[in-house]
Amino acid sequence: MRTLDQWFAEYAVSHQNPKNKAIHYICVPAIFFSIVGLLMSIPSGIIANTLKLNAPVIENWAFVVLLLVLVFYIRLSIAMAVKIAVFSGICLILNYYIGHFVPLWMFSIGVFVIAWIGQFYGHNIEGKKPSFLKDLQFLLIGPAWVVENLFSRK
Repeated sequence: MRTLDQWFAEYAVSHQNPKNKAIHYICVPAIFFSIVGLLMSIPSGIIANTLKLNAPVIENWAFVVLLLVLVFYIRLSIAMAVKIAVFSGICLILNYYIGHFVPLWMFSIGVFVIAWIGQFYGHNIEGKKPSFLKDLQFLLIGPAWVVENLFSRK
């Protein structure tokens, strides 16, 4: 199994151009955020009936999927898993409140589409294909790479 640093090194190969990096710093979190919103939009009657917590932020499919995603990050780095868990919590809470004002699924699809257009534009500038075309696990490395680059003390 690759280490987090090995994943980052391979991911960084196709993310050297400053414009592409800047686009990724915006679009990767936006895509993650929109996926959380889309997952929260799926009816969750089974989860709500089973948990009976009266906590709509965690009684949804996004929470379940994010718990599974955290297993991936825990295997790589506890510190990164904590950072991603905090970001995931923020995504859950913000999406919950956005859903009170607009249809969450529509909002999330809009963000998702716009952010992916940005991603592909960034890779066009870079002149390299997105990393996830080589290995789908890079779809989970991207958010960690952004967190590491934006909030590290290097």
